[in-house]
Amino acid sequence: MWSFLFKKKSKDRIESVLSFQISTKESEIEKISNILKEVLRQTSKEIIFLCVGSDRSTGDSLGPMVGTMLKEKNIPYPVYGTLEEPVHALNIKKVLKDIHKTYGEPFIFGIDACLGDEGKIGSIFIKEGAFIPGNAVNNVLPSVGNYHIKAIVNYLDPISPVQSLNSTRLYTVKILAEIITEIITRAAFDVREPAK
Repeated sequence: MWSFLFKKKSKDRIESVLSFQISTKESEIEKISNILKEVLRQTSKEIIFLCVGSDRSTGDSLGPMVGTMLKEKNIPYPVYGTLEEPVHALNIKKVLKDIHKTYGEPFIFGIDACLGDEGKIGSIFIKEGAFIPGNAVNNVLPSVGNYHIKAIVNYLDPISPVQSLNSTRLYTVKILAEIITEIITRAAFDVREPAK
């Protein structure tokens, strides 16, 4: 079962939430994909997908897993952060510098895992504005992105947030990565189609 919430925050600001309980509903994927299309069509800048996380932690592997799947789908935009070449705490500053050197002032769309309430595990959020990678584990890095998708992969244990990431089920991360990849793929190819 899926639940879906779409709120128009202001004329130009969109916030939406897609939640799942391990089964998929086609109409919900289509709804959030349409929201993402609207976001991508708002910019004339080069669009970059920046998938943040590490393949060395199950919960933190969402970003690189999505990046790998997006590259396998050959989406028509640059993708940074894959299982082979992850973007994480140790290299994110260098990667951001390289992106800006290559593309000037691009429109960066971030993808990252997050921790939250136990009842919200599986929720997928698309939000306007930057996100701060590593915030949940008190490893605050530079804020990133113009828009971002985050997915709650596990509950936040305030005493040991790193343990929450490391004890995350790979199955949950895989399902979330597949859903996010499908949403982005549909939107990316539709936005790049020539107008009829």
